[in-house]
Amino acid sequence: MTTAILPQGAGYGVVIGMGLFFSAFIVLITKVQARYTRWQPSSAEEFNSASRSVPPGLIAAGIVSAWTWAATLLQSSATAYKFGISGPWWYAAGATVQVLLFAMLAAKLKLNAPYCHTFLEIVYARWGKVAHIVFLFFGLATNIIVSTMLILGGSATVTDLTGMNTIAACFLIPSGVAIYVLIGGMRATLIADFTHTLVLYCILAAFALVVYATSDIIGSPARMWELLHKAAENHPIKDNAGGSYLTLRSKSGLIFGVMNIVGNFGTVFNDQAYWQRAIASQPQTSVKAFIWGGLAWFGIPCTIATSLGLAAVVLAWGPQQLITLSPAEVGAGLPAVKAVGALMGKSGATAMLILLFLAVTSAASAEQIAVSSLLTYDVYGTYINKRPTERQILVASHCAIVGYALFMGAIATGFYYIGISMGYLYQLMGCIIGSAVVPVACCVSWRRANGSAAVAGAVLGFVAGVAGWLGLTAHMYGTINVETTFTDYPMLTGNLLSIGVGGIVTVVGSMIWPADFDWEITRAINADAGRKAAKLTEDPISENSSVTEVRLPSSGEKKDSVDGTIADTEAQNISDDASLRKAFRLAAYSALSLTFILLFAVPMPQFFTSYIYTQAGFTAWVCIVMMWLFAGMIAVGLYPLYEAREGLASVCRGIYRDLRRK
Repeated sequence: MTTAILPQGAGYGVVIGMGLFFSAFIVLITKVQARYTRWQPSSAEEFNSASRSVPPGLIAAGIVSAWTWAATLLQSSATAYKFGISGPWWYAAGATVQVLLFAMLAAKLKLNAPYCHTFLEIVYARWGKVAHIVFLFFGLATNIIVSTMLILGGSATVTDLTGMNTIAACFLIPSGVAIYVLIGGMRATLIADFTHTLVLYCILAAFALVVYATSDIIGSPARMWELLHKAAENHPIKDNAGGSYLTLRSKSGLIFGVMNIVGNFGTVFNDQAYWQRAIASQPQTSVKAFIWGGLAWFGIPCTIATSLGLAAVVLAWGPQQLITLSPAEVGAGLPAVKAVGALMGKSGATAMLILLFLAVTSAASAEQIAVSSLLTYDVYGTYINKRPTERQILVASHCAIVGYALFMGAIATGFYYIGISMGYLYQLMGCIIGSAVVPVACCVSWRRANGSAAVAGAVLGFVAGVAGWLGLTAHMYGTINVETTFTDYPMLTGNLLSIGVGGIVTVVGSMIWPADFDWEITRAINADAGRKAAKLTEDPISENSSVTEVRLPSSGEKKDSVDGTIADTEAQNISDDASLRKAFRLAAYSALSLTFILLFAVPMPQFFTSYIYTQAGFTAWVCIVMMWLFAGMIAVGLYPLYEAREGLASVCRGIYRDLRRK
């Protein structure tokens, strides 16, 4: 075992110290928000859905933050180490298209259920209790798998860089996140995500510039191209064209790409974190936010894999063997960690530690508030207390956050002890949750979707996926264990069976026995409460006012003095529906076109022609990747500040008036 680059205290310092720093930062943001804006964190609507009023730039930053897992940085680099440049492409493209396609569901959500808190409320209203319980399982399973990958990846990196106890990291990381999620709720969490994302982009840009501009070992794309050729001579990739690292003709890379696409459909479409961002967004800009966020995110895994992932290849297999990587370390996603330590020493290791902490905590915060919403509205509010007061909703949300933070640490510890790595879960997730992708999408967008067919599709797809994965493992290797189940063909089979059977049963069953659903039923979910909350947030708040507790009325209660507002809202419905249908068409054209380009137009011709990049071609690849990264930094790291300029100016004026009066 290699000696850690940084002292153990550095690990505890970053995990505990930065956790406390962001908690203090969120306290400040929450105080400012309560004092100088109309958004009150003591409101359940504000805490869980940011009053459905967040502008597109901040939502896009939140999407990038929630989608930047430890795996985004670590596993993407590991794919570059294993497959060459096909790894960065298939990781980035295979996990971008889901966010782009989700833009269509975001438009349908705003059109068909504008006041829902979770996607499972739509399932319950449309298909009933049995379907609700089935898809609650898939929703929570998605959150648990994602959370476990986050903690496993983050703790493995902290341990490798500092020698910090892995179990301590498993519990301390989610606990620190829970503190600031408890304080700020959805809006403050999105603001913290924005700061995380901006710092993350800056560190990634620094890593790329070191590898391709200032490093004595590499220092330029041309030198990287030469070293990759030498690495291919020393350690050729079996299934790549010519054994080269510089080709998209990679059989194993393509298999990974298919698993990546299938698995990530589940972790977007079934993850309440993305539905919550769609819910929190302004109706007229939700589509823009998801397309914007998806394109900005593409540059993150592509850049770190193209820089540190390929650097790990030349450092391990080039003329001088400066690092060594065992299969277990590759599975844990450590090629980037090893590479940055060799290239930059302690400064690089410190930057990587901070980078991973920011990625893990920002994504973990999204998972915590997502699970809090599911447990609050779909467990507590549906089966325990069907008419909760606003105070009870907030208490349930806070308890769910604390409980889930402890659960995250416990389940990550369990997987660590049985030898399940982040990479293993990343490839497995499609087998477990892929079967629910098509049923969930149909529930929100297809009037004729049959509830019984959807439930059958989800259950049968899950059974088929797991059976195919384990059955092919036993057939090929004669035994089932962690090593044999973590192989390409069994994983690929399970992923394809899960999403395929789930989708086919749902669609065919719905075509044979079509439903004729009235969307007014889902549009009525929380409608009175949502309109009342909107009315309250629009009322001016005096400087010394406090928000009193207001119980949210059920749909059957008599409307009060907000009737005028409700009438005004109803009068706008026709124009709002037209704009949302237009947004859906924009999302469909944009997302489907970009999906075709990313998954077929760019990689497939290169795959079938076995093209190997020349020095000029590889230099162009590196330049395009870095330009994409900087464009993403502007889009989600700088534009939200411009977008919020009026609000920031108003807050500054309020602070100035307070200071002057004092």
